[in-house]
Amino acid sequence: MASNSTSPTPTVQYSPDVESGVEEKPQPPVLTEPPDGGLDAWLTVLGSSCVALATFGLVNGYGAFNDYYQSTYLSNYSATVISMIGSIQLFILYIFGAISGAVFDAYGPRYMIPASGLVTAFALFMLSITKPQQIYQQFLTQAILFALGAPFSFLPGLAVCAHWFKRRLAFAIGFPVGAASLGGIIYPIMLDRLIPRIGFGWTIRILAFIVLFCFAIASVTIKTRRPRKPLPPLSQLLAFRAFRDLRFTCLCLGGWFTVFSTFNPFFYVGLYGAVANGGPSILTPYYLAIMCATAIVGRIVPGFIADRVGRFNVIATSTLLSGILILALWYTSTAQPNLIAFSAVYGFASGPFFSLITACAAQISPIQEVGARIGMVFFAMATGALAGTPIGGVFIRNPTIPNFKHLILFSGIMALVGSAFFFTARLMLSRKLFAAV
Repeated sequence: MASNSTSPTPTVQYSPDVESGVEEKPQPPVLTEPPDGGLDAWLTVLGSSCVALATFGLVNGYGAFNDYYQSTYLSNYSATVISMIGSIQLFILYIFGAISGAVFDAYGPRYMIPASGLVTAFALFMLSITKPQQIYQQFLTQAILFALGAPFSFLPGLAVCAHWFKRRLAFAIGFPVGAASLGGIIYPIMLDRLIPRIGFGWTIRILAFIVLFCFAIASVTIKTRRPRKPLPPLSQLLAFRAFRDLRFTCLCLGGWFTVFSTFNPFFYVGLYGAVANGGPSILTPYYLAIMCATAIVGRIVPGFIADRVGRFNVIATSTLLSGILILALWYTSTAQPNLIAFSAVYGFASGPFFSLITACAAQISPIQEVGARIGMVFFAMATGALAGTPIGGVFIRNPTIPNFKHLILFSGIMALVGSAFFFTARLMLSRKLFAAV
């Protein structure tokens, strides 16, 4: 459908009751097909991208926090304990995503987006005054408080794209998910450059002001096309009934296994590079930045392709490729050029998982349940997010190359199992080999 300067909105039609002479009450608006474009649609994508940059962008950049904490700020603690900050952050974000999706379906983004922005910014301001070697303070601010605020904007920001796009949904969702990768580039470089100059506290405060600015834009650009409705009862708030759909169940299982592995390269590639080269080098903070840079392309371009060749086809194939790259390239790489190559190609290959998992869930969900079902996908992935990187940390309690190889094998195998479930869901949609599903 062609784009217009403004997007159509639902209209209310009612007619007089001829027999009684009394006009009927207006009926609830009927949600029309998504317009697949228009000014309001793309402004919503812009706002969703700002939210993603401010929330999941910081989550993607946690590898830089992890390196700084291990080397300096929390050096008295083990790698496993420090990695728990990031994994608990992901766990809470995913768990509350299940609730935020249903709340979004009921109330829309008008109040959720600003409230989420205030909570996440406040969490960063509190993180900026934490003390070195006091890890409980990082757990309270970064792992818990930040993660309690982020899902009430990030996941609704993704779900609202389904109100505006259908045929081009994967492409549209690729922009906010790509913005999250952009955060994985910007924030590690900021930490590396600013902390030596202005200290940890003021660096984090600058991040907090960036978050506030992003949410200010999102609050005035994100719009919904659905009318408000009462919050459903608790039995419906968490859409467990969605698991009656075996396609949805396989999608969630694929996400669960994949998320077990997919963050390990993002969290540990910098440390691996330092160990492989006998200590930190000028390239150490840039492995993660390179990975996130190519992930931007990997989250947007495959979405455009997926809208044509099939979203389940692309997510299954790209996850399979991610597992192969971990086992074939990361496992054998110790020289800096090889690590740069792995960071670049893995970032691209892992990108479609993040952008297409929500698009795939929306594809097999009724439009009125999109938010709740996307929330349930993240709910299902929560335990994988909680356990994946700490298990990785157990492998490298003594960070040596042989121990890292155990981590790499674990990550690669989990990605391959995840791809198998994605292929199963794809076959449930169509057994035709070349069907665009």
